[in-house]
Amino acid sequence: MNLFQLRAFDAVAREGSFTRAATRLFISQPAVTGHIKALEDHYQITLLRRTARRVELTEEGIKLAAITRAMFGLVDEAQVMLEANRQLLTGRLEVAADGPHLVMPMLANLRERYPGITVNLRLGNAQETLAALLSEHVDVAVLTDVEPRKGLTLRPLNQSRVCALVPAAHPWQALTDGIEIAQLDQVIMVLREPTSTTRRTFDQACAKAGVSPRVLLELDSREAVTEAVAAQLGVGVVASVEVSRDPRVCAVPINGTGLANRHMIGCMERRAELRLIKAFMALAPQSIG
Repeated sequence: MNLFQLRAFDAVAREGSFTRAATRLFISQPAVTGHIKALEDHYQITLLRRTARRVELTEEGIKLAAITRAMFGLVDEAQVMLEANRQLLTGRLEVAADGPHLVMPMLANLRERYPGITVNLRLGNAQETLAALLSEHVDVAVLTDVEPRKGLTLRPLNQSRVCALVPAAHPWQALTDGIEIAQLDQVIMVLREPTSTTRRTFDQACAKAGVSPRVLLELDSREAVTEAVAAQLGVGVVASVEVSRDPRVCAVPINGTGLANRHMIGCMERRAELRLIKAFMALAPQSIG
C-alpha cells in the first residue's frame, strides 16, 4: 500500500478539488492526479467521479475517505504533538535525585521556562539514584560524589559539608565556629544507613581522624534522623544543603578534613543532546548559587 497515494486521495476527499489538494500537500496538481490514478489502477476501483465543476466520491470512495480521514487525522495529531515537544511546549521528563533540596529549585526553573513540561520525580538514596540513571529509568539525575565513567555526562553543581545535627537546646548550637570532629568521639549518634553518601563521608572522616562515635540508631531517611535528634536520642549528621528548617533542631558545622561532598547533575552521554534533557541540564547551573 502506497501512503503517498492514500494521502493524495485523502486531500482530494477533504478539499473536494485536485487544485486545493495540491496546495494542501505542497505538490503539483498533476502529481495528485497521478497518485490517485495509480491507486485506482492498482486496486481496480473507482474512488472519484470527476465532473467539470467538482469532484465527487463514489460509494467506495466514501468508505475509504472515512478510513483515511481517521488515519491521517492521527498522523496530524502526532505531528502536532512532536512539534510541540520539539519546541518544548509539551513533554515528560523523568528525574531522579538523592535528596529534594537541590533538585526542587531546578524543577521550579524548568516550570517557569517551560510550563507545559510534566516531570516525574523519584527520590532515593545515592545508590538508587545512580542505578535509575544508568538503567535509563530516568532521563536525568541529581547525584552526590559520583565518579566519572564512560557513557555518563556529569556537570558539577556545588559542594556541601557534613554538619552535626543537634537538638535546639544543645550547648553546641551556640558555637558559631562549629565543633572539631574530635569532639564527636564516643558521642551517642543517630545516623543514616551505611550506604548513605553523607554517612559514608562522615565515617571516612572519622576513621581518618581516629574518632569513634557510638552509633545508637541507623535510620533510612533524613526525616527519621531529624525526628530522632529532636527526641534527643543522639547527635545526627546532615549535609549543609539539606539542613532542615525544623525549629527543634540545629545544624552545627564540623571542622575537619574529608567532610565535603560534591553534588552534580548527570545524564547518559548518548542522550545528552535530546532537547528536553539538554534544556534541563542548561537550566541547572542557574538554580544553584
